[in-house]
Amino acid sequence: MLDIVAAGKSYRAGIEALAPVDLRVERGEFVTLLGPSGCGKTTLLNLAAALIEPSSGSVHWWGGDHASTGAQGRRLAMVFQSPTLMPWARIDTNVRLPLDLAGVLRAEADDAARDALALVGLADAAHQLPRELSGGMQMRASIARALVTSPDLLLMDEPFGALDEFTRQRLDAELLSMWSARALTIVFVTHSIVEAVFLSTRVVVMAARPGRIVTQVDIDEPFPRGDDYRLKAAFAERCVQLSRMVAEASGAAGTAR
Repeated sequence: MLDIVAAGKSYRAGIEALAPVDLRVERGEFVTLLGPSGCGKTTLLNLAAALIEPSSGSVHWWGGDHASTGAQGRRLAMVFQSPTLMPWARIDTNVRLPLDLAGVLRAEADDAARDALALVGLADAAHQLPRELSGGMQMRASIARALVTSPDLLLMDEPFGALDEFTRQRLDAELLSMWSARALTIVFVTHSIVEAVFLSTRVVVMAARPGRIVTQVDIDEPFPRGDDYRLKAAFAERCVQLSRMVAEASGAAGTAR
C-alpha cells in the first residue's frame, strides 16, 4: 500500500531532516514510527501523506504516484497531533468537511458523518461545538473526520500525545477496535514505547541527526489486545527491548553530533 524508497528530506542551509530511508507498508499492518523528538517521524509521515516531497528517492502508493490515490480501495487520510477542528462549526459539520470539499451530495455526506461519529462514540455530540468537548472527545472527532471518507490507509501523527494517560489508553484500545473492524492499514507516530507495543504489528525505531530508521521489530502478540495484555510478561519484555533500542539509537545520535 505504501513503498518509500531511499527517500530523504533536506531543508534550507543543508539541514538534513531525514536521511534516505526505505519503508514498505503492507495491507492490514499497524506500523508505528517510534523515537525521540527530532528523529524524523513526522517528516516521514508527511512524505507518506504527500504533504511534502522528498529531496531524494521516491514514494509510491499502491504501486503508483500520488495521483493513483483516491479511488475505491486506494484512499488515504491523516490525523494530526491536534484536532484542528473549525471552532465555529458543529462537530457533524467538521466531520463532514472532507465530503463537502469532494462535492458529495449532502444527504449522503450527512449519513457518512453520522456513521463516523457513531463509530468513535460521539453520536450524541454531533450538534455541539468543539469548545464544548473535552480534549479526548475533540480528538475522537478528528478521527471521525478522517474515517468519514472510508480510508484504506490511515496516517496518524501522535494523535494522543497531549492527552492524560487514562484517556490515551482508552483511545488506544478504541483505535485497535476500529483498525480491526474497518480492516484499516495504519501508520502511527509516537514517542511512547508502551503505546507502540500495545498498538503495533510492527515498530520502526528511528534516531536523529539525521533522522533515520535504525531497526524494525515485529510485535507478534495476537489480537484483540486489552488491558490484560499490558500485564503480561511478553508486553513488559517488548517494552524493555524497545527501550534499549531507542536508548542505543539516541546514544548513537549523540555520538554523531
